[in-house]
Amino acid sequence: MSSAPSSPPAPRQTPVFAPQALYEQVAERLRQEIFARELQPGSWIDELRLAQAWGISRTPLREALKVLATEGLVTMKLRRGAYVTEMSQQDVAEVYHLLSVLESDAAAEVAIKATDDQLAALNQLHQQLELAIAERTQFFALNEAFHMQVLEVAGNRWRTQIVTDLRKVMKLNRHLSLFKQGRLAESLDEHRRLMQALLARDAQAAQQLVREHFHNGLAATV
Repeated sequence: MSSAPSSPPAPRQTPVFAPQALYEQVAERLRQEIFARELQPGSWIDELRLAQAWGISRTPLREALKVLATEGLVTMKLRRGAYVTEMSQQDVAEVYHLLSVLESDAAAEVAIKATDDQLAALNQLHQQLELAIAERTQFFALNEAFHMQVLEVAGNRWRTQIVTDLRKVMKLNRHLSLFKQGRLAESLDEHRRLMQALLARDAQAAQQLVREHFHNGLAATV
């Protein structure tokens, strides 16, 4: 009695997900051009010109613009296309208020529950910030890294996601705050006192200092 023929090997399937979709790459490039002021706040985004310059179709570009619109970096106007978001003073005040509430809450939690190793890592990051006062680009990067590390230690991924999106929008206005004369030195001193409160595990002081930090940052934009 002959044995039944063996089944042919199953065909190898092509991975469903690419490492990164094209529209995500386009979105990131647009973000960087917006943050670098290559695309100015209030300016119209010429989809046809960008698609031709980057050698892509308009489909991934439009998908990328939708992503940036949900982040608040781009404003879609009916029958007029996409524009880089222009922040009003009211917009700035509302963003700073939310960041103040969310990040001050996180700082208080860090003062209470962070491990000694986590506080040491935060302090090391702060020391790098101290050394970067003369280099604005590096100072901005380390400043944001410190704030995001506080959020990571505090936990709560929903808070972190909201703050991440708000901080993207805040970059549209950054030249109006930390670029003000003397503001970098003031910001560094505020970070220094916050770090001292965290190391002392003083939750109330840490919370208040973060609120003052954002209050002073907002005042510098006026």
